[in-house]
Amino acid sequence: MALLGWCLNAVEAAETLDRRYVVVAPDWAQAYCDEHGIPYIPWNFERLNDRSMEIAQTLKDRGVDVAIPIFEETVEWAGAINSVLLGNPRLLGQSMLMRDKSLMKRRAQLGGIRVGIFEEAHDREDVIRFLKRVNQTLLKLDGDLNDPIHFKAFDKAGCLGHRVIRTPDDVDAIPDEEFPALMESHLDGWEFAVEAWIHQGKIRFLNISEYVTLGYSVFVPATPELEKYRPRIRAEVEKLVRTFDIEFGFIHPEYFVTSDEEMYFGEVAYRPPGFKVFELLERVYGFNAYQGLILAFDPKTTEEEITAFFPREVVDAKGHAGCFGVYPRRRVVSRLEIPEETENHPYFESHELTPPLQDTVTKRTAFGTHWGLVYFTGEDPHQMRDLLKRQEELDFYV
Repeated sequence: MALLGWCLNAVEAAETLDRRYVVVAPDWAQAYCDEHGIPYIPWNFERLNDRSMEIAQTLKDRGVDVAIPIFEETVEWAGAINSVLLGNPRLLGQSMLMRDKSLMKRRAQLGGIRVGIFEEAHDREDVIRFLKRVNQTLLKLDGDLNDPIHFKAFDKAGCLGHRVIRTPDDVDAIPDEEFPALMESHLDGWEFAVEAWIHQGKIRFLNISEYVTLGYSVFVPATPELEKYRPRIRAEVEKLVRTFDIEFGFIHPEYFVTSDEEMYFGEVAYRPPGFKVFELLERVYGFNAYQGLILAFDPKTTEEEITAFFPREVVDAKGHAGCFGVYPRRRVVSRLEIPEETENHPYFESHELTPPLQDTVTKRTAFGTHWGLVYFTGEDPHQMRDLLKRQEELDFYV
């Protein structure tokens, strides 16, 4: 295995799974790898040049069977490398579909998957034109509040580069470097994510992650109200697997269920999710999701091995695990202070927040990046949902 990107949990998973592996990561990981005897190859994923083929050849010479992307920025590299290692040139094109949100939407549409209205934006005029056209389609009159549109960077992970646009003033705030981008109509509905491990074209384990507030909080498994859609969600993910020709690996798609119970595809990633969902799954199911990732990618994994690895969905979960991403609510902060209400709650487990490095909090652009996560576990999914929602009203930095 070649693990593309530095992730200690993935390294430990490979070590305990007794698989031969090598870590491909930037130079700064070298000292740690040398100190702890971790097989390592340095590589700068940000540099594309005539040496880019070198990493595939190096891994092939080392006897590597497959490259596993750990982060969004390594998905294309994994596709390119695997097209060489596995002798399948289509894998590069497939990885590019997973990285370019516009190509991804078109491929989904061609596969008969329901998506919202979308277009590409090359400048601010494109965004204003799309905003006007969407609202004209919705028969909005002068003076009516605009229906929002979503502006997303083509190739960034999760909420990074995701903006909600309601007025031309919002368009002015978009920096030049965020173009080109994807624009799409707003879907009113229940947004959720799926984690699916795939081997030999079949889904081996499917988790539904319930978002409480996008960009702030998530928990697993979902409430019974969302889990009731599982058969339909599974059918949609199977359609996605067929449409994108996915034979192995792991996907992380997002969907919406609208008020009239229609299901819309949002986007799909070909790498582990953010918000430590793998760790949350291990907390409630007991299996190591990174080991599952390695088994799903490994062409030598046997049917017996993969079948025996995963627990039964939902019924084998011991309670629910969730996390909340903290972002300071004040513009000036001096210290970290965990609210008593949070710390004393029976579901509170731990946090990874650190004292602030600066007093002034930069204004959150788009959905921004949280300052750290707070973890909760408990039996009742509704109490978990309400608890995570409540954290949005509390100050962790004062």
